[in-house]
Amino acid sequence: MTTLEIVSDLVCPWCFIGLRRLDAAIAEIRRDDPDFACEKRWRPFFLNPDTPPEGEPYRPFLEKKFGGAAPVDALFERVRAAGRPWGIDYAFEKIEVRANTLLAHRLIHWAQQRGDAAQIVERLFVAQFQRGERIGDPALLVQVAVECGYPGAEVALYLASGQDVDEVRAMERQFRAMGISMVPTFIVNGRHVVVGAEDPAILAAAIRQSLAAGRA
Repeated sequence: MTTLEIVSDLVCPWCFIGLRRLDAAIAEIRRDDPDFACEKRWRPFFLNPDTPPEGEPYRPFLEKKFGGAAPVDALFERVRAAGRPWGIDYAFEKIEVRANTLLAHRLIHWAQQRGDAAQIVERLFVAQFQRGERIGDPALLVQVAVECGYPGAEVALYLASGQDVDEVRAMERQFRAMGISMVPTFIVNGRHVVVGAEDPAILAAAIRQSLAAGRA
């Protein structure tokens, strides 16, 4: 079983594209090897660790970071163009708040302890970039969990607690200590690393390289 670790943050638009490209890479591998099996493990990263718990105004943050309205508009257009071939229609104009993603990462961590969290991850990216929903809001996260088949009351209690806060933060620090400073970053079987939302062919090559190393 190949393990694919995906280090990402839910407020990173390139991470959404990266997921689509990873799926295409897996499909490419399976065309040659129909029995290829893999497990995706989502790992936390905080692009802006200082984001307040309630979030912050989205557009003003970006304009301050990138130097004004024109650079932000250009960035949005580049991301939109990159997303279209992968079925992603970014609606940046709907986003009012840049979320603190600790709660969302905790929800993903909680879901992974119960199986595959891919459905929740996908829904959270849709919430952030296509619906403009506030993914730092516990009520929204409970709603997302329920839509994905999880018990709402249990999720609400978990998010209201301090459970796994230290664990998620420690995991994020661990990846930074490994030298990861850009997301998405993909780690194949703990050895082969691909940084950025790379072309599926590059991701597939890393997977094949890891499979070959495992057979050696």
